[in-house]
Order: sequence, then structure tokens, then C-alpha cells
Amino acid sequence: MWLNNILETIGNTPLIKLNKITKDLPATVVAKVDYFNPGNSIKDRMALKMVEVAEQEGKLKPGGTIIEGTSGNTGMGLALAACVKGYKCIFVTTDKQSKEKADILKAVGAEVIVCPTNVLPDDPKSYYSVAKRLAREIPNSMYMNQYDNLANRLAHYESTGPEIWEQTEGKITHLVCTAGTGGTITGTAMYLKEKNPNIKVWAIDVYGSLLTKYFRTGEIDMNEVHPYISEGFGEDFVPQNYDMHVIDHFEQVTDKDGAVMARRIAKEEGLFCGYSAGSCLQGLMQLKDSLKAGDVVVCIFHDHGSRYVGKIYNDQWMMERGFLDVKTFKDIVNGRANQKLVTVTPGHIVSEAVELMKKHDIEQIPVMQGNELVGSLSESGLFQKIFSNPEIKNAKVSSVIEHAYPVVDFVTPVEKIGNLINKENGAVLAKDEKGEYHIVTKYDVIQSLAK
Repeated sequence: MWLNNILETIGNTPLIKLNKITKDLPATVVAKVDYFNPGNSIKDRMALKMVEVAEQEGKLKPGGTIIEGTSGNTGMGLALAACVKGYKCIFVTTDKQSKEKADILKAVGAEVIVCPTNVLPDDPKSYYSVAKRLAREIPNSMYMNQYDNLANRLAHYESTGPEIWEQTEGKITHLVCTAGTGGTITGTAMYLKEKNPNIKVWAIDVYGSLLTKYFRTGEIDMNEVHPYISEGFGEDFVPQNYDMHVIDHFEQVTDKDGAVMARRIAKEEGLFCGYSAGSCLQGLMQLKDSLKAGDVVVCIFHDHGSRYVGKIYNDQWMMERGFLDVKTFKDIVNGRANQKLVTVTPGHIVSEAVELMKKHDIEQIPVMQGNELVGSLSESGLFQKIFSNPEIKNAKVSSVIEHAYPVVDFVTPVEKIGNLINKENGAVLAKDEKGEYHIVTKYDVIQSLAK
């Protein structure tokens, strides 16, 4: 048996029970893991539906160009459809999105244009405005507009909703889904509520999005809008795909909590998911007191973690934003009560360096020429040289100098520092925010990890 093309693999993704993170909840929690779609995201469903509807309505003609503003996932779905159906693609995205997403779109033949994130939707430089302009200027093209194109939510009404209903045998009591274009949550909720109006639908939003306040008050308050790091959900306007009547509650999640939870899902559940999956489950955990025994909760896990390896799955990226609580070079230095770095110059006498080691009870000394690191001295190295030739103690440091210590970033994780320290290299240096050097030795690392 074979399929006619890749588009026939879209949908029928698995429901997978979560066992560890949700073990203390009274309800059964399952994830609709839509990274099993060929484009590794739930957006494949609506991308194909938008193309099919556009073809039926005569808006997309043979040899035409598909234009869309996308954070990456919708673009991937559209690109797959375009490959099979013979269309060109131009995608406009923001500089907030991960590099991996843009690279993947290019790999499947799309042209990608990057626009600034921190501009209003009606700004000529916004990715919404650029996409609309291109559609006006390029002959035989169509701006798909996933935000206001109701084929978006129709896709989930026709596929995602029915699949969840059948997979849970109608036992679903709660649907939890991040809120972006509105298509997934609205279309799925419309179908499920037709089957059972008592099903609760919880939308997960991010701080910096105006959707939560709009849901609660009906007011579009631009004062709610501010930059956020979370990807794939949250909006600075209200897309037409929303029908707030089928949503029961909006819950906001911080950038940090969503990122940390995504990493937990990967490590504890074995599901390598994207940013929005972490935020989705974090939102559920914030609402856990509303659950009871016998509830069946379905969380939508939209996309795959491979699109975020340079972001939430990158320790350095996480630490730079204060999202990862790991010990760093800076933490070691801050725990030493501002000890001043002891150094010598190449012109110092070896005996002077030995006396400094005794006085400060240290085994490693950087050798500096002005502000430049030119080498090092170690207690073990000096001992061997002096033992072989006692007169060396009267020589200059330049005659016994050893290689310079590695210099790392001030927020380098302790574990990485430990890998750099070995028999030949007894310490690591880093500059603080003021440009001053600090040193960390193997003993500092051992003490830090022992706390």
C-alpha cells in the first residue's frame, strides 16, 4: 500500500498520555501530538485546507504564487502543498522567529522575507503589511491570510475536532490549546461543543498579547501589547477566526514558564515539542485546581522541538534571558566576597610568584602584560622546575611561563567550565561586566557543585 503524495499523510495524529509531569493531577491528561504531521506541526491541516478552498473559489490558479505572513509552521504546510500542486511560495516572517524555521522554509523552495517584530500591525514594515503589499504587486498571487481566512478554523472543525472525539470515545471533558490565529482552538472547540456543550475549552495566552483582555472585556487594548519571546501564539490584534463564545477561559503564561515546561516535557515525557506545547501544559498546571477525578483533558502540542534547538533547547539562550537556573562562572565569583585576582608579570621573579601563592593560598596565577593575558603559572609546574633546578627561583617568570588559561563568557555554566579544567589546564578566566578578569579553578568548581 502506498499514498499518492505527502499531503495524504496529514492528520490522524496520536493522542499520547502524559504520565510524569501530570501525575499529581486527579484527571487523565493526554496530548494531541501534531508534530507527527509531515511538516511537523498542526498547521499542515489548515495550510492544505486554505489552498484547497482557494482553488475551489478560483482565487488560486495554476502556476500562481502563495504569499503568507507566518512564524514558520504555516509556511511549512503551505510549502508542502505548493510542492505537490505546483505553486511558488513567498513567506514573510518576523525577526523574533527561530533561524531554524526560516531555514526549513527555504529548504522546501520558499522565498523568506524577514520583517521587524516590534512594530504595529498596520505599520508598513510589519509582516502583515508586507505580505498584503506583495500580493497586490505580484501577478497571479494570493495572500492566504491565516488570521482572517476562515478555512483555517474549518480545517480543525473537519479534522482535529473529530479525531479527538473519536480517540477519546467522546470522554473528553477539557480542551487546552494555545491561542494564536484562533483557527485551531475555535475550529476544534466548535466541533467538540456540538458533540457535548459541557466540554470546557481553555485558551492559553502569553503576557504581551491582547487576546486575554479582549476575551474578558471585549476591549481591544493596545496598552496590553508589549514584546514577548514565546513563539506561535499570542496576538496584537484579534483575528477573524476567533469565536469567543466557544472558549470558556483564557489563561496567561510567562515566557520563562512556557520555555521551562517545554524542556520538562522533552526530558520527562520523551516528547520533543515546541514552545507552545510547554506553554499549553504550563497553563493547564496553573488551572489544575479546577480539575476533578474522571476528567479527560486533551492538550494540543502543536509542533516539533527541532525548530527551537537554537532557543529554548539551547542552555546559553535560556541563561541569557534568565530562564535557566544553573550555576555559572558569575555565580562562583559572586560567592567569593569580591576576591581580587592575583596576577604576576613576565618580569616578576619566580620566588615572588611563589610567595604570592603561599600568601593567598592559591595554586594558579595568570601572567599579565598590562591588560593582556600572556600565560600562567601553576604550583605543580613550578615545583617540578624548582625541584630540577633550585636556581630557577631567582629567574624571571618569563623563563618558566606556562600556556594561558582559556577565557570564557562570564555566564558560562559550571559544567562547561569543569570540562575545560584538566591536568594541563588548572583554571579558566572570564571578564565581568566592567571588563575585569576573574579566575575559577577546579576547587571552585568542586565547591560549587557540592553546594
